Amino acid sequence: MKKLFKFILNTIPRPILIRVSIVVRPIIAFVLKGNRFTDPIDGKSFRMFLPYGYGTQRNNVLSPSTLSLERHRLLWLYLKNETDFFTSTQKVKVLHFAPEQEFYKRFKKQSNIEYTTTDLLSPLADVKADICNLPFEDNQYDIIFCNHVLEHIPDDTKAMKELFRVLKPGGWGIFQIPQDLNRATTFTDDSITDPKERAKIFGQYDHVRVYGRDYFDKLRSIGFQVEEIDYTNTIAPEWVEKYCLAKGEIIPLVRK
Repeated sequence: MKKLFKFILNTIPRPILIRVSIVVRPIIAFVLKGNRFTDPIDGKSFRMFLPYGYGTQRNNVLSPSTLSLERHRLLWLYLKNETDFFTSTQKVKVLHFAPEQEFYKRFKKQSNIEYTTTDLLSPLADVKADICNLPFEDNQYDIIFCNHVLEHIPDDTKAMKELFRVLKPGGWGIFQIPQDLNRATTFTDDSITDPKERAKIFGQYDHVRVYGRDYFDKLRSIGFQVEEIDYTNTIAPEWVEKYCLAKGEIIPLVRK
């Protein structure tokens, strides 16, 4: 199964995968019903989660029902337990880059947010736009989600400046990235062009860097206030395992 999923991820374009998964997902969820792991996003439980990874495959990480990964479930728990994102009575404007399927419909239904999605290719994007040249006004959004996007962007400094520009003063955002916390500094090498080699080194064939611990300081250099939240450290170990979370993953919470 791991080889099959690796082949699918590395050969089928992401927009097609999104469309196909809408049809296939309910079937897989039915077949894998059980009680070993639980997806906190929809509360459904399974005997196993699916493997995932463009390079090295990780076992029990992809939820059969929502197709969430560790980072999505962690973000959901943080938003639900530590913020008023789902409960606030004050309407806020939310900008969501490369919207994830597991969040898209749920956020869209919320009456307390004015929800805008954007991406260059995603079929779920309301606005097709380049993150380095956004068609939005200054200080427009109260909340921005930009998760696992910046590692794809050659000029991430320009992208960060655009994110800062469109976020309102007093607004906040979460900018998750794949990060190697054992690295002090971010690694990039444009001379590596072979897709298989890029997947091996960068974790995915279309990533352009591996972020190190300096990621947070780079966000600060743009002007953001940054809080490095190790949220799995606040969750009981048995629930970290039950929800299939990545122990030690940091949530980058930014404010303007």
